[in-house]
Amino acid sequence: MSALDLVPVLPVVVIDDPATAVPLARALVDGGLPALELTLRTPAALEALRRIAAEVPEIALGAGTVVTPAQAEAAVAAGAGFLVSPGCTPDLLAALRDTGVPFLPGTSTVSEVMAVLEAGVTEMKFFPAEASGGTAYLRAVAGPLPQARFCPTGGIRPATAPDYLALPNVGCVGGTWLTPADAIAAGDWARISTLAGEAAALG
Repeated sequence: MSALDLVPVLPVVVIDDPATAVPLARALVDGGLPALELTLRTPAALEALRRIAAEVPEIALGAGTVVTPAQAEAAVAAGAGFLVSPGCTPDLLAALRDTGVPFLPGTSTVSEVMAVLEAGVTEMKFFPAEASGGTAYLRAVAGPLPQARFCPTGGIRPATAPDYLALPNVGCVGGTWLTPADAIAAGDWARISTLAGEAAALG
């Protein structure tokens, strides 16, 4: 399984209350996006991963904001089927590989992309996408490094996502707009399903 080919827009999710995890995941599936990247930014994240893995097995469940080897191990133990990091170091790259699940190491410079390629990894995250040059950067990188494929994340909006998805070296984009904090807090799963459906149509 390639994490880049699951959905055109990968929902990037922050969960504060584990009780919202399962209905949120189901709302994304119902909208046509059977995948998500749940960021390890809150104390609730690992429990949320466990609940989704147990109760929504049809979703491709990823853990994001993985910044240490220990987090990589804990996320996979909690049920994550793929991992995403905002950046990458040699130790973290080795730990991601050791988990045995697919992963997208984070890159934002040509040297970082080359270091990841040197390690035998061709699929990676490009973060923060807009702040690091956006589509113009990715178009330029495709010339000397055509083997690198990306999931750009950071600052991408519904209006700009199609520009990224049109690039040959982009497999999917990360979208934080699909799961607004106010919709999660209100339990407005219909709104999240609608946003997911609009994003799924971009593919």
